[in-house]
Amino acid sequence: MEKITIGKLAEMSGVGVETVRFYQRKELLREPKTSSGFRTYNEEDAQRIIFIKRAQDLGFTLSEVKELLELNTKPRMTCSSVKVKTTAKIKEIEEKIADLNRMKASLEKLACACDLEQDNIKQYKVQECFDVGLNCC
Repeated sequence: MEKITIGKLAEMSGVGVETVRFYQRKELLREPKTSSGFRTYNEEDAQRIIFIKRAQDLGFTLSEVKELLELNTKPRMTCSSVKVKTTAKIKEIEEKIADLNRMKASLEKLACACDLEQDNIKQYKVQECFDVGLNCC
């Protein structure tokens, strides 16, 4: 396994060096091994950071990401406890998907209203478009 410096790890993962250190402080990333006075990482660490960033992009908090990562790595995790946690997380994801679908539909209606009547749209604020239920398209 190739030994990677923190700078190379950050570059491979698409984050800054301070982000790597931040994830270590939050215990999302292991403390690196020290070799010849340098901290060294591996490709698994890069994949972990990429997963963390993608999960954040999808709306997961860092504590939720930590929970997800611990499902495979936490000692003494029983299959039944993993099942309970994964089932709960699936439900949360389904709720987020439903919310995102509602938001998308509202934004599509708002965009349509913009196409139909420029003047009419001035009465709506973006935050209201989810409640108003514009009837077009």
